[in-house]
Amino acid sequence: MLNVGALREGYVLDHIKAGKAMTIYHDLKLDKLDCTVAIIKNARSNKMGKKDIIKVECPIENLDLDILGFIDHNITVNIIKDETIVAKKDLKLPKQVVNVIKCKNPRCITSIEQGLDQVFVLADEENEVYRCKYCEEKYTGKRNK
Repeated sequence: MLNVGALREGYVLDHIKAGKAMTIYHDLKLDKLDCTVAIIKNARSNKMGKKDIIKVECPIENLDLDILGFIDHNITVNIIKDETIVAKKDLKLPKQVVNVIKCKNPRCITSIEQGLDQVFVLADEENEVYRCKYCEEKYTGKRNK
């Protein structure tokens, strides 16, 4: 049995779809943070069959819940303080994501203006559809699939 030590302060990302932990690791820019990260891949799960888990030991403020909600809003975020779970956060699709999706429309202002943020707004929550704030280009890629 694998044993990963308890966290003093940080968070545990649980119920990640199996095989997606490294994508989330890079999307959250955990490689840029100076903190301890444990990635558990293909852990047994009664609910999902297999799942990935990420444990991060650093202040919760360093986690962008909007990006995480966009990546997969079925992930559970367990907040740890003094080696105890003090809160569980269920994620929701964010109403807006900034610099997560890149607009594919070559005529969009974001393709011309280099310093302009890539802003996408949630247009259809049921189908998880986002649209570019500037040109209405549609993004339907479900990141957790």
